[in-house]
This record gives sequence, C-alpha cells and structure tokens, in this order.
Amino acid sequence: MSRRTALPYLPPPPPPAELQSWPDRAARLADRALALDDLQRRFLGVGRLTLFLTWFLLLELGWGFVGAGLTAVDGGAIVDPLSWILCLFSGILGIGVLVPAVWLTVRSLRRDRVVRERLIAWAALDRDAAADARLRAPGLSVCWLLLSCAMCAVGLWTAFAVPLNTTRDNGGYPFVVYGMGVALILWVTGLTGLVKAVGHYRMALRLTGPVSGPPGARSASSGLPRPE
Repeated sequence: MSRRTALPYLPPPPPPAELQSWPDRAARLADRALALDDLQRRFLGVGRLTLFLTWFLLLELGWGFVGAGLTAVDGGAIVDPLSWILCLFSGILGIGVLVPAVWLTVRSLRRDRVVRERLIAWAALDRDAAADARLRAPGLSVCWLLLSCAMCAVGLWTAFAVPLNTTRDNGGYPFVVYGMGVALILWVTGLTGLVKAVGHYRMALRLTGPVSGPPGARSASSGLPRPE
C-alpha cells in the first residue's frame, strides 16, 4: 500500500495475523494511518457530505414533481387534454428522478457500512496517537451533526405545520400528502446523518481511547471490537 498518495480504490481490510508481512511496526503504522485517513475521508469527508446532500436534493426534486401532479389533479388546474398530459408528464418525471435517487441513497448506505467495518478493522490493528486523533474528526462530525439536526427539525415542523394549515381551499388532501412526503424525506435523511455522525465519533473514541499494555498490544490477534 502506498504511503504517500490517497488510494483510488476502497482500502481492503488488514490481513489476518498469520499473513501479516510488515517488516516492522513503523511500516504497519504507516499503512494503518493511510488506510484510516482514506476510509475516514470516504465516510465523513466533504465529498461524502456533498453526495449525501445531492441524493437528498434528488429525492426532494423527484417528490416535488410527483406532488405537483397530485395537487394539479385535485386543484382544478386540469381543464383540457394538454393539462392532463403535462400532469402525467410531471408524475412520470418525478418517478424517474425519485427511483434512481432512492437506489443511490441505499447504495451509499451499504457502502458506508463496508467503510465503517474496515475502519474498525484498521483501527483495531494498532495504536498511533497522530492517526488516532485524525480519526476522531470532531469538526466533520459536528458538521454532519448540525446539518442532520437541522433536517430533522425542519422535517418535524413540516409534518405538523402542513396538515394544520391546509384546507380544502388551499391545497386539500393532495397537498397534505405532498407535505408529509417532504417531511418524511427530511426526517429520514436527517436521522441517517445523525446516527452516522454520533456513531462514528463514539466508535473513534472507543477504538482510540487509552488502553493498558505496551504499544501495539492490541493487534489483529486480539480480535476486533464489536461494532455499535
């Protein structure tokens, strides 16, 4: 594993104890630091946060097209065949955006699970103060935490505000359905980011906290900690 450049691929898990061939502890720590930095970037970095927000916006965009069609049907906006065609097109376009967005979101969550498992495996390999401090990433964790809390708060407010303020004259049931869908996307996305941020920070503290014994005592032979 290169020690100077970021890996273009997902770092593999460390080899089992009987197959490890590092010449010394310094080489093992260097590979560990590189793997941890790369995995943390893929898990919490700016690029991952950008993808997180992109998939969220795609979900809202797709649901927005669907909601536009729902509200048009009930709101009396359809008065001729052309209006029906535009309404149908809006619904199809919304589903065409929503389905890939859901697939991309699920795919990202599955990849996050793999990245987290490999983070745990590499962190359990040894101890190194500098690499362990970077693994905690308090700044990135706080950024994810605040953004996710804001999403949950807006989603919760929307879930109550839309039904309470909607009447037959200003949207009716289709608008309530649309608003609840917006709230659900906000709430689920925010909750996902919240669990991710808190879980990573707790995991990092548990894996890199002080332990008794000589340096390197916690190696692959000691087994991996159970993920939370």
